[in-house]
Amino acid sequence: MTADPSPAASPQPRADAVRNRESVLAAATRAFATSDTEPSMREIARQAGVGIATVYRHFPTREALVDAVYQDQVVRLTAGARELLARHPPARALRLWMDLFGEWVATKHGMTDTLLAMVDAGAISLAHTRQELLAAIATILEAGSAAGDIRADVRPGDVSAGILAMLAVGPRSGDPDQTRRLLDLLMDGLRPHRGAADGLSH
Repeated sequence: MTADPSPAASPQPRADAVRNRESVLAAATRAFATSDTEPSMREIARQAGVGIATVYRHFPTREALVDAVYQDQVVRLTAGARELLARHPPARALRLWMDLFGEWVATKHGMTDTLLAMVDAGAISLAHTRQELLAAIATILEAGSAAGDIRADVRPGDVSAGILAMLAVGPRSGDPDQTRRLLDLLMDGLRPHRGAADGLSH
């Protein structure tokens, strides 16, 4: 007598289905970042090179797509902190992470209305996201303090507020390079001021 077969494992998504989902997610991220108003699902499908039915197969509602883009960007930021630290000195890793943060902020431009509605409904917790992002900043700051290339008295919340301020001011100036320069200045302020201390001793 043979034993009953074990339950079949859950089928894995087909490779083309995975590619289509990733294409839609990438296209939506680009569309949200470059649009002042929320792009239509059909426009996102066009940019992804798939049919509208494919978009709805993976993301049945606009809210599902916005949530996927939002969570994907948060993961990229939190994982990005560790990945940048593995490849660069802490100060350089933090400056590069600021650029990632800017990309994340830009992505929210074209999904603001839906995102705010989801926050109001409790579908997305901004407080939880803030905690994750502050933890990512803290990881870099701790490494920078230990290495001696970032000030030990810097708080993650101050860095986050500073980045947001630079990102808010820069685009309004009409100078496309001002945001980069402002972030460079912010980064300079986070470095230990050895020169100033030396100057006082003369």
